[in-house]
Amino acid sequence: MGTILVTSRSFSSGSVDEVARLADAGHTVVTASPRHDLAELLALLPDAVGWIAGTGVVTRQHLDAAPHLRVIARYGVGVESVDIAAAAERGIVVTNTPGANSDAVADHAVGLMLAILRSTTAGDRRVRANDWSVLRGRELGALTVGIIGFGRIGQGVARRLRGFGSRTFAHDPWLADDAVLQAGAVPQAILTMASECDLVTLHSPGGTSIITTEWLDFARPGLVIVNTARPELIDEVALARALRAQSVAGFAADTLSGDARGLSSPLLAADLADRVIVTPHFGAQTVQAVDNMGSMAVNNLLAVLAGGSPANPVATKA
Repeated sequence: MGTILVTSRSFSSGSVDEVARLADAGHTVVTASPRHDLAELLALLPDAVGWIAGTGVVTRQHLDAAPHLRVIARYGVGVESVDIAAAAERGIVVTNTPGANSDAVADHAVGLMLAILRSTTAGDRRVRANDWSVLRGRELGALTVGIIGFGRIGQGVARRLRGFGSRTFAHDPWLADDAVLQAGAVPQAILTMASECDLVTLHSPGGTSIITTEWLDFARPGLVIVNTARPELIDEVALARALRAQSVAGFAADTLSGDARGLSSPLLAADLADRVIVTPHFGAQTVQAVDNMGSMAVNNLLAVLAGGSPANPVATKA
């Protein structure tokens, strides 16, 4: 029994009381900011045996201050913010929650597709200004859609698109062509998608820019781009330029560079407002996804503290 530090903003805010589960298991729950400010956490880490961590960094310095810590249960999928090697040196198990929010993000990606194709937000603004003029859109089922990144979320998008009747291409360097075909899409190179697809949706991990000036030079007239993955996948300056030149028809995203830190992205310029839709990084924020992430994180944490093996360990890089 011990102290569990929680630094995820949405943990236990769904329909399941995960804090009560931890308390019923004999643990004391303390909460802190998801920023993981070391100065703030220095008063809490020395007593922690488990940490349900949000998106903030978990550094070697954090771990030095936590001599009793046995498990870091990432509330989410990405673990790039955690110093996994430092955790392994100290015998601290790191876990995550793969697939917990996949359906939520896939739903949101398709919702953004429909919104940008039918100018939903632009239409709403016009009505509020007493302008009822028609904005003509396109039907999703009539389009060829390219999915870049064909893991759980990308495949979830493909399943949803089958209901619309869209022709679907997909690219994922970690999947063989046969696996892509079996999941319901036609394998396609990333650069070819620019010229062959009417809409491209991004579901890749971060680290590499995909939508670049070179890629945009091949863009099919009327191309629409959707990004619910990582902001660094897109060269935002190049995309803003392509939108103004009308070589790209529209863009919808759940994330931008510098999100939550002001309106710095060139894609938020007023002259692009009718062709750009941005939501505040809430694609994973459904009641069901919050419950799934919370349940998986707590299950992983309790398994480690009970001396067992968690369902979702994160492997240490060689």
